[in-house]
Amino acid sequence: MNSHNIDTLNSVSVTSTKNLQLLATAALGIVILFGVGFAPMDMTHNAAHDTRHSVAFPCH
Repeated sequence: MNSHNIDTLNSVSVTSTKNLQLLATAALGIVILFGVGFAPMDMTHNAAHDTRHSVAFPCH
């Protein structure tokens, strides 16, 4: 295999990997958005509250 074919294969591989990452990120974002959107209000507040405490962010 010459270097031109290897460069072409690497380029295709990087492009398909990048597209897969973008698709996975968008899917995760949609799941989170709808998960929070349809969750009961007190549940989302408690989750956000616990997250703030876990990163030592003052919330009181």
